[in-house]
This record gives sequence, structure tokens and C-alpha cells, in this order.
Amino acid sequence: MSNNDPKTVEEAIKANVIMFSGSKDDQTSADVFDISSFDLPSDAGPGGAGGACTNSLLSILYHEENKDTTWIEVLQKMHVMMKEKKFDQIPQLSSSRVKDLNNKAQLIHPGGTGKTKALLMGINYTGTNAELRGCHNDVESMKNWLVKQGFKEGPDSMCILLDDGFHSSPTSANIMDGMKWLADTAQPGDSLFVHYSGHGGQIKDDNGDEEDGMDETIIPVDFRQAGQIRDDTILNNLVCRLPEDVCLTVVMDCCHSGTVLDLPYIFKATDATVGPGAPAPVMSPNPNFSLTRMLSIAKEALAIYQEGGAAAVGTFLKSSITAQDKKAIKKCCTIA
Repeated sequence: MSNNDPKTVEEAIKANVIMFSGSKDDQTSADVFDISSFDLPSDAGPGGAGGACTNSLLSILYHEENKDTTWIEVLQKMHVMMKEKKFDQIPQLSSSRVKDLNNKAQLIHPGGTGKTKALLMGINYTGTNAELRGCHNDVESMKNWLVKQGFKEGPDSMCILLDDGFHSSPTSANIMDGMKWLADTAQPGDSLFVHYSGHGGQIKDDNGDEEDGMDETIIPVDFRQAGQIRDDTILNNLVCRLPEDVCLTVVMDCCHSGTVLDLPYIFKATDATVGPGAPAPVMSPNPNFSLTRMLSIAKEALAIYQEGGAAAVGTFLKSSITAQDKKAIKKCCTIA
């Protein structure tokens, strides 16, 4: 039975998980100096700088509100918007289920009667040579959109991590605690949302599961001390811990983000797949998804938990600091 067999995947990943990412694994993403050209409503956010992925998606969501816009239409519009603005990054949709891309795009649980919870992370790396400009703005804009969709603010419903000296800092420990908060409190019917705007990276695969030999990462503000957070870690700590009938939507606005959740199915919005004359859109198996590896990680983590508790599991899952970690953000985001 293949790693991407739908029945096997549903047994391993019980929740309905979707992710929008702004670039392929081998691409950088754009930190835009002025997002006014994205034609967002005046009350959408603070304006100024921002990420191309976040603001193209939000622009579409606002302009297509109350319409039965399909998944493929969202991706097509994102692709056109990126291309018109001279960004070569490729929007992607990945998921835990094979989606009919001609169905209505639903980022919130379509029939959910449960709670709404969100983890929003924006890292400008303030005061460093890797400083970004728009990540805090992206989080504010995404928060505003979520509130309009019925998400509640407050510590029980929304965890916001910013390196602004006011909010909790987006350290590796706080990011992992945020993911644990979402996973451990999730109940059937819940709508969960994760948004990350910051640096993303690639480091050498440490367990042989990646087809390209690289793990995709997100880069916490304290990466020099704590290392990067690998896709394997996110998959095991968040995706695989969610119960059935939970809807998790993730927006990753960072470099090298195409498969940073390692979900089993993927669609890349290119000229060939969404342009004129494109064939009927179909999600493809993600070659970097390894059910064998996922189950192996879960089994090892359970054994460590039984022996040493949650702290021991955290030590096991934390990425090691390497020379690649320290170099990862030197050639990351495109500044536009």
C-alpha cells in the first residue's frame, strides 16, 4: 500500500488540514515594500510593507467574499497577481485529503459547531542583519480577516507571537507551545488557523525521508540558540495530533514553504496548471510525504514520553543547531 493511499492517510492524519504556501521548496518569497497595489480594503490592516503570499490571498478573500469561489480559482488568481507584480514565486495548496479543486474554497470548517482558535506568528528579526519589514503587518491583517469570519480575540482563542517587545516573542519554545496548545485543546467541529510570516529555510534532511535531501523549516527569532523548526517537527507536533472532524487552515508566507507541513497531497499553481489551456486541475501525491517516517517519529516520541515525560519529548523533537541553521536566513527573502 502506497504512502499516499487515501484510507491509510486518513488513519494517520485524522483532521482536514489545508495549507496555502507562497513558494515552492526551492524558491524565495517576496517581502514587499508597499502592499497598496494589492487592492485591499482600507480597514484590512496597517498597510505599508507585507508578504506577497499573505496579501494576495487576503485580497482574493475580500474581493470574492460571499461568492462560491473554488480552490482552483483562488490559486489561479494568486498566480496571476504574483505574475503581474513580477514575482516568480509559485503559490501552492497542499492538504491531508485529495480535494476536488473545482469545489468551493472553504478555509473555515464548513459545518463546524466547535470553537475557533488561531496561532499567528510574525517575525521581523528586528535589529539583525536579516531584518524584514512586513511580518508584523501581515499578522495584523490576517487577524482582522479572521475576526470578520467569527474568530474571537483573547488568550483562550488567539495566540499572537511577534518580536515587537509587546506580544509574546516567537521563540522556538513559544512556537512549539502554540502548536501544542492548538493540538491538545482541539475537539471535533473546531476551526483552527495558523499563519506564519517570517523567514523560511532548508537544511539537510536528517532522517532520509526527503526526496530532495532537504528539510523545509521555519526560523524562530532565537534560531541561533534554538535552531530551526523542521517540517517533521511541525507534522508530528501539530498535524498528526489533531482529532477527526477538525479543520486546520495554514498560511505559510516564507521562503521554501511548499511542503513545510509535509502533507500528502499538493497542487502547484503554474502557467501549465492554471493558465490558458490548462488541463483539469488534480492534486498530486507529495513525494516528500513519508507515512513510514511519520509513524516512526510518533512511535519514538511516545516511547520517550512514557519514559521521560513531555520535557524529554521536546528535547527529542527540537532541531539541532548546525552551520546551515546559522547561514539559512542570509539568502532567504526577496526584497521588493
